[in-house]
Amino acid sequence: MPEYTYFCEKCSSKFSVVCPISDYTEKYKCDTCKKVCSRSYIDDLSTLSSSVKKSDNELKTIGDLANRNRDKLSDDQKVALYKKHNDYKEQPSEKPLPKGMSRIKKPPKTIWR
Repeated sequence: MPEYTYFCEKCSSKFSVVCPISDYTEKYKCDTCKKVCSRSYIDDLSTLSSSVKKSDNELKTIGDLANRNRDKLSDDQKVALYKKHNDYKEQPSEKPLPKGMSRIKKPPKTIWR
């Protein structure tokens, strides 16, 4: 079922509603202040895949969960996360090995046919 995000201007709360497409309405009552709120399309369209988000029980793989969490990040957060996870690969290890030890050389990659 799709998840729709609404924003209440009176109490500044943001909430989501999961309902079938047949029950969808443009306006929805806020759970906090009971004022009629309008849909927040910006939050729903911020995902890369589509405007319909998967709910927790629709996530089938860890990849689905990772994609959902990735879609919630801003571009700056994505860049910082990428940098955090890939900086160590670009910088060679400067630590010397103990006496009598040497680094193992990686064998060349083989292509299996």
